[in-house]
Amino acid sequence: MASRNRVQNHNKAEYLMRLKNKTAIIVGAGQQPGDTIGNGRAVAIRFAQEGATCLLVDLNRESASETLKMVEAEGGKGSALAADITNEADCKTIADTCVERYGRIDILHNNVGRSKGDAPTPDIDADMWDELMAMNLKGMVMTCKHVLPVMRAQKSGNIINVSSILSITIGLGVTYKTGKGAVNTLTQHLAMENAPYNIRANAILPGLMDTPMAIVRRAAERGVDPDLVRRERDAQVPLGGMGDAWDVAHAAVYLASDEAAYVSGVLLPVDGGFGCKII
Repeated sequence: MASRNRVQNHNKAEYLMRLKNKTAIIVGAGQQPGDTIGNGRAVAIRFAQEGATCLLVDLNRESASETLKMVEAEGGKGSALAADITNEADCKTIADTCVERYGRIDILHNNVGRSKGDAPTPDIDADMWDELMAMNLKGMVMTCKHVLPVMRAQKSGNIINVSSILSITIGLGVTYKTGKGAVNTLTQHLAMENAPYNIRANAILPGLMDTPMAIVRRAAERGVDPDLVRRERDAQVPLGGMGDAWDVAHAAVYLASDEAAYVSGVLLPVDGGFGCKII
């Protein structure tokens, strides 16, 4: 199947500016090296194209700064911030920095997750369990904890958590699946808990995606050509092949926009029908 990875290079006049005057925190806005684009970077570019001012957060400051250059190339505005979401003090800094720089927080997009080091239940290492859970679950909880007081005071806000279709399908590793399943539950809890404050919360469940984290790492671990990994993953998807980061980004724009003003507590698969395999 031909690559579906799409470069977003349209004329700015074509965009609807659905996020005009909104300020967005994008956690995980950088990415590891690769010949495709990652979910967080694609979301940052799409948010900027639609008019949002973006605080681009990543553990790797250089990668976040690279994303900022791409945002600015699209005519967008924003800034970069290095932070480790497994550290609660850093999560507070994220919220405080956004308010200091931009005065408010309209959108929190949590795009952090890792499966490297995971294993079947009999083989999982306890320290690795803690490490993965700190990133995949605790980090999301702590960023929400420190953003929510700002959103509640505003009487408005929008939280988007990136989960995984593996949260509801078969996965090889116990920690990643368990953590992402908890992200689903967290998202629904946030939606109910914060509805009185006009705060929405939704989750995106990506399926098999052609991103550097998904392809480059697996190819390196197996010592095979990345295109072999791509072909194997393409064959598993009912629509004929993997999606890419732009598919996730387009879903995020919808959920972040006023078009989704009556949408909250939703677990949205973006998976080419992969999740249908559970029936």
